[in-house]
Amino acid sequence: MEELNGLSRRHALGFLAAIGGLAMSGGAVSQTSKRIEQLAPELDKIISTSEPIQDLADGFGGALGPAEGPLWWKENGYLLFSDIHNNKRMKYEPGKGVSLFLEPTNRANGLTRDLQGRLLACEHDTRRVTRLELDGSLTVIANSFQGRQLNRPNDVVVKSDGSIYFTDPWTSPNAPQQWDLTFSGVYRITPDLGTMSLLIDNFVLPNGLAFSPDEKVLYINDSRRGHIRAFDLSPNGTLAKHTDRVFAELRGEEPGVPDGMKVDVEGNVYCGGAGGIWVIDPSGKKLGRIVHGAPATTNIAFGGDDWKTLYFTSRNHLGSVKVKIAGIPVPVKPA
Repeated sequence: MEELNGLSRRHALGFLAAIGGLAMSGGAVSQTSKRIEQLAPELDKIISTSEPIQDLADGFGGALGPAEGPLWWKENGYLLFSDIHNNKRMKYEPGKGVSLFLEPTNRANGLTRDLQGRLLACEHDTRRVTRLELDGSLTVIANSFQGRQLNRPNDVVVKSDGSIYFTDPWTSPNAPQQWDLTFSGVYRITPDLGTMSLLIDNFVLPNGLAFSPDEKVLYINDSRRGHIRAFDLSPNGTLAKHTDRVFAELRGEEPGVPDGMKVDVEGNVYCGGAGGIWVIDPSGKKLGRIVHGAPATTNIAFGGDDWKTLYFTSRNHLGSVKVKIAGIPVPVKPA
């Protein structure tokens, strides 16, 4: 494994972010035509190789960050996503297209909802995780750890008990200061927001994270190392570190690294990687790849009335493809 330590690591990661390297991998291999690539017969149960890959909108992103954080808002039938560079939150409505939802957003990245249907956002500029209350006010969920400002929260998920998990890599183009954290972390916040715990600090660039359907496993990918790691969860919600294992390696000659990640109700894992979106079964077997034609996959989200539309963002566009197994639903506002 590649190991970078101290300020040299931080400067390297900042440089990667500045040039848009988070969602890119070395090499200039061009993508071929769009296709569903089958690697194992089990893929037939998940997606048809003849399923068309849709381009929905483009023109997003820029040097400070790509299109990111897609999130299906089920009760209203639309998709929210982040346009980080342009400091906007966009809304895609099937059959209507894309419109501006919110500006500015503090260059928010990853988005999700809590058990009450409130929006959680990882804000780059303010280096914090926030919650948009139902009355429109904003609550700061996390902005520091042990007196030091967070790096740049990236992605966030909520467990069925209401606890919040998020990744916090250093991805700022600015040089780190003496008051900044010296590591990239993954954190857990209790449902009452009373306790924030550092779960692990030995990732180079922790990015996407997702639970297995039974919430016994937490998947976390490392964009810099090009793989997904899996951890069993302890009863108190922390990581059983002795179970740490590499779940899947997603490097390759084509552009793209592990970034946003989601899981369907059967436990299959969907994650960006070299050449497109990889579909991986719960044992870590690669079943296939959705080659959508863009040079990187920044994030993905299940949506639609049946949660069987897989939306994806790249550095500058939004696309979708239909699948046969529903994704794990995102909470909605209780009736």
